[in-house]
Amino acid sequence: MPIPLLEYEPSSQNQRVAGYEVPGDEQPRIFNTDNILSPSDLGDLIEAAYRQIFFYAFAADRETYLESQLRNGQITVRDFIRGLLLSNTFKKSFYDLNNNYRFVEQVIQRVLGRDPYNEREKIAWSIVVATKGIVGFVDEVLNTEEYLSNFGYSTVPYQRRRILPSQSAGELPFNIKSPRYEDYHRTKLGFPQIIWQVEVRRFLPQEQKPKAGDPALFLSMAQSVNATGNAPQRISSFNIDIEKSVPYRQLAGIK
Repeated sequence: MPIPLLEYEPSSQNQRVAGYEVPGDEQPRIFNTDNILSPSDLGDLIEAAYRQIFFYAFAADRETYLESQLRNGQITVRDFIRGLLLSNTFKKSFYDLNNNYRFVEQVIQRVLGRDPYNEREKIAWSIVVATKGIVGFVDEVLNTEEYLSNFGYSTVPYQRRRILPSQSAGELPFNIKSPRYEDYHRTKLGFPQIIWQVEVRRFLPQEQKPKAGDPALFLSMAQSVNATGNAPQRISSFNIDIEKSVPYRQLAGIK
């Protein structure tokens, strides 16, 4: 019998704060198939999906078969997002390089557009990963009421309400505050590590190098002289003959 999803209490986050917002440059652009007017608009939607799930997709990472199905109307945007989450690229880049808790956090951020509420939510979804695998976990997240009510079948997920009008600065984007590698796997892969074992020489462009007569060359010139002064003499006051040392001046007219 499968283990039911553990209950967890939602916490107050930006996306749960109701309010009226005037659209601006800081607001996320929503991509959905309801307002597609040209093939280029559909291409922008596909690129937005790659940025949301992969952050960046190289040519070898693109799922051309899924793109073709989406362009021909055979699958929905939700199916396209599911295909990206189950692709080899996402598995190698996120699942293989993180533990289950970290993997759950990455998927919630990219699919539901928010941070996990608490550690209990991570534990609840990590149990689903352990019992049902990646496919079962992805299907359950995409079937949640939260995903369907916010994104449905035709909208690309995005970071919801990253900026509130009352805040001077909004939340950091997920790709910045949640790097792909966690600390354990960064250490396991052998980085960060010190590469340079000696001091790196400073490079100066030719036009910035001092020329002859420049005061900047005085220090190096003075150091190259290597002048050595005479050692001070150590004479005791008891060894000084004042009568012989002080010259005697004979007055004129006195013999």
